Amino acid sequence: MRLDKYLALSGERSRSEAGKSVRGGCVRVNGNVIKDPAMRINETDLVTFSGELIENQANQYIMLHKPTGVLTAARDKHAQTVMDLLPQALAKRKVLPVGRLDKDTTGLLLLTNDGVLAHRVLSPKSHVWKKYVATVEGMLDQEDVEAFAEGLQLSDFEAMPAVLTICSAGVESSIAEVEIREGKFHQVKRMFGSRGHEVIKLHRSTFGSLTLPDDLPVGEYRPLTDDELAALIGCSSATQLTEEGLVDG
Repeated sequence: MRLDKYLALSGERSRSEAGKSVRGGCVRVNGNVIKDPAMRINETDLVTFSGELIENQANQYIMLHKPTGVLTAARDKHAQTVMDLLPQALAKRKVLPVGRLDKDTTGLLLLTNDGVLAHRVLSPKSHVWKKYVATVEGMLDQEDVEAFAEGLQLSDFEAMPAVLTICSAGVESSIAEVEIREGKFHQVKRMFGSRGHEVIKLHRSTFGSLTLPDDLPVGEYRPLTDDELAALIGCSSATQLTEEGLVDG
């Protein structure tokens, strides 16, 4: 659909008025000022007019590159949250984080107001894989790889088998990729901790079929593409969530 038509359908202005507003620089699409009324947009694009989100009936699906030091929460009186990084108008659409990343964990965070999809991808029964890049203290070795693959016994539960790939190993620190299918409280950190390796830095690079793109800067966001959304729906089962999403950073 053309941008000017999309604006006109909101009922606030005529199509000619919408075109003038676009050419005047009053309209942003996905955070970028657009001055071409004929630009084609889809239902997942975020369109704002003078800072206000233009309402449509479609659910919103947002990919955010979460920075360190930011809480994964809708609001907090004392600290910055991931919602502070998005247009305020999105809060009116009840867009919320899907699961959580720890405050000092960076990387890919999905936000949406589609409760059904959020429940599906968070459900332990869906087995949606998440990949993290971890910098840890000490030297990782093959015994760690095998322990992750077998499933680690933690203090209050047994972690499902995970895939640990060592990228570099040194006496003082190592870097590895770890893929898990569940998301208990501080799970990745606890898994490494059970092997005697404290996590120094943790970054989530994938969530299900989604991969954090190299060209999405820290603290920035963008809507999912149609292909990304279709793939995400495909990788999740139809099982409804039976327990709340948990912190997995």
